[in-house]
Amino acid sequence: MVAHPSPAAAHASQTIPVVSLRDFTDGTAAEREAFVQTLGDAMVSIGFFALENHGVDAALIQRAYAVSQDFFDLPLAARLQYEDAAVHGQRGYTSFGREHAKDSDAPDMKEFWHVGRERDADVRSHRLPFANVWPREQPEFEPVLRKLFAQLDHCAGLLLEACALYLGEPQRLFADMAIYGDTILRIIHYPPVPADRHPASVRAAAHEDINLITLLCEATAGGLELLQRDGTWRPIHAQGGQFVVDAGDMLQQLTNGLFKSTTHRVVNPGDSRERRFSMPFFVHPRAEVDLSPLPGCVARTGGVVQYPPLTAGAYLAQRLREIGLTAAPAGNDNDRHGG
Repeated sequence: MVAHPSPAAAHASQTIPVVSLRDFTDGTAAEREAFVQTLGDAMVSIGFFALENHGVDAALIQRAYAVSQDFFDLPLAARLQYEDAAVHGQRGYTSFGREHAKDSDAPDMKEFWHVGRERDADVRSHRLPFANVWPREQPEFEPVLRKLFAQLDHCAGLLLEACALYLGEPQRLFADMAIYGDTILRIIHYPPVPADRHPASVRAAAHEDINLITLLCEATAGGLELLQRDGTWRPIHAQGGQFVVDAGDMLQQLTNGLFKSTTHRVVNPGDSRERRFSMPFFVHPRAEVDLSPLPGCVARTGGVVQYPPLTAGAYLAQRLREIGLTAAPAGNDNDRHGG
């Protein structure tokens, strides 16, 4: 859908640390150790890194963007068939301008579709709050997005293993928390900027992700920026062959603030007619997971616990109310934002 620079040029021009997943899965002991160190240092310093050789099929990513664009090109009446207020925007379609950032009244200028984890024979999957819905007009949409979800889920598990190793924790600690968690693949369409937009509206206002980690699956255009400690914004480039990965609030809480959940946004383009598509993959733990800071991380951050005990389900419900998608009680909700 968009022309990208070569892998070498992409690596050289990226504004955040870049790592290759191949070093972790197939590298030497030294390469594996360097991968873990670079990834962890990035999570501590800015909460963001770029991932190359991620193992997700490039042709599948492009096909997913193509079928998604076909859906968003349908007439509005057709898209609205798949927006169900009862699921609080957690599956299927969410219409333009419905979501806003926490502490912002201006609506984000985007519409999106949510794909969740599928229920299967395991009893843990029956606790997932909602079932997926699929557009009847596009028979290819479901198999393509389900396959992409599975590949992203595998990639995310490896990254969570590396995060645990960096902290000196059991390798599967975070990855096991996410097994049958209500992880979400969000397919976002940012249409051309409307002339009558709210004066404060941007494509995605400044926010932090609430989940463990987010994998941003090769957005089709730029606009993503992260807030630096000096108050300035750093652009993160949309590069072919790279995922942008960031830590969410839940991982920040588990690490007692050692890993940073950094504020980021998607700004409006210089050309108001430009469309943008992106596919963030929001990795969530199961609702019952305890997010109390890990003792080892408390020790590494001064010995004082910075966050109260809270389950992932309660945290999700709180945030979903804050961004205007639901007023439902705890245990029924999930939250993710921009990308």
